[in-house]
Amino acid sequence: MEKLLYLDNAATTKTAPEVLEAMIPYFTECYGNPSSVYGFAAKNKDAITRQRETIAKVLGANANEIYFTAGGSEADNWALKATAEAYQDKGKHIITTKIEHHAILHTGEYLEKKGFEITYLEVDENGMVRLEDLKAAIRPDTILISVMYANNEIGTIEPIKEIGSIAKEHGILFHTDAVQAFGQVPINVDECNIDMLSASGHKLNGPKGIGFLYIRKGVKIRSFVHGGAQERRRRAGTENVPGIIGLGTAVERAVRTMEERTKKEIELRDYLIGRVLEEIPYTKLNGDPKKRLPNNANFSFRFVEGESLLIMLDMKGICASSGSACTSGSLDPSHVLLAIGLPHEIAHGSLRITLNEEFEKEDMDYVVDTLKEIVANLRNMSPLYEDFVKKQK
Repeated sequence: MEKLLYLDNAATTKTAPEVLEAMIPYFTECYGNPSSVYGFAAKNKDAITRQRETIAKVLGANANEIYFTAGGSEADNWALKATAEAYQDKGKHIITTKIEHHAILHTGEYLEKKGFEITYLEVDENGMVRLEDLKAAIRPDTILISVMYANNEIGTIEPIKEIGSIAKEHGILFHTDAVQAFGQVPINVDECNIDMLSASGHKLNGPKGIGFLYIRKGVKIRSFVHGGAQERRRRAGTENVPGIIGLGTAVERAVRTMEERTKKEIELRDYLIGRVLEEIPYTKLNGDPKKRLPNNANFSFRFVEGESLLIMLDMKGICASSGSACTSGSLDPSHVLLAIGLPHEIAHGSLRITLNEEFEKEDMDYVVDTLKEIVANLRNMSPLYEDFVKKQK
């Protein structure tokens, strides 16, 4: 293998050197338990506070509204389950979408078994929530709206500010899963009327196993993990100090580099998309062509099976995916692609490419040239493609 191109940055990212460097002392030197009273441990409590303040500033929030978790999935579970428990006297209706991450969808299924009613909104062909559908779904007993900031598979950025305004107007809590968007696009919780927001460290060059849930002051959701008094009695367990330091450092880095980094990613993304659509026939770009994450390109290739495509790309040193890493191993096509109206046979031939700022134009050329060769080879082995070509003639 001549080269390795890691093009699956939506699944996880490489921990940045400065993040790792910041974390190391908290494994070997500053290892005290932050809940202890002596000075050696109190320094760690102060360090956690500084990271909380860093994250809060980025969101336009207050430090006491940031609660550290083990990642985005825990934050999503906490937001939905604890809200359902706390506000069930007001109502048992929750609104979300059909294209959410499974951390939301499976939590919704769990709550349905507990007597809650979940409305799963349809989306348009680009994966965009229709605001009129949202308004029509609201009922007197609706207690929560949860819509992801940007889709993890097709990259579409949702109209979060408008959704937040609708939620506020109706006195309904609004949660957004911002795991893919945080660090990629600017987010202000007040401007968007966001009451809760989930994020994860390993999506922005931070460590795995650490994330946070923003909970607006006044939102009455309760503890999710019971035990000690950590996280202001809302999330028990000894704090993951190295992880928190890594997360705060990664957030600081993401904000500092965002403008230049995303500008480069957009240029490379659009160059890649342009070449693929122009040079590989019977190919569709999934997701909104403009309102999408800077680093995301998602394609469907007709007459191609996605798993075979990924295996052959891997043999050429290209790491990509067909959708969410959390559903790898599933034989079913992506629920997101089905929700935007793709038939099963086309949804099965999908490819998600997610970039980082380290790539150059020649890397994109290698990807496209390799894709062209592989897609052509796979189609030549497909009887469906052969029949299609004959009919075209």
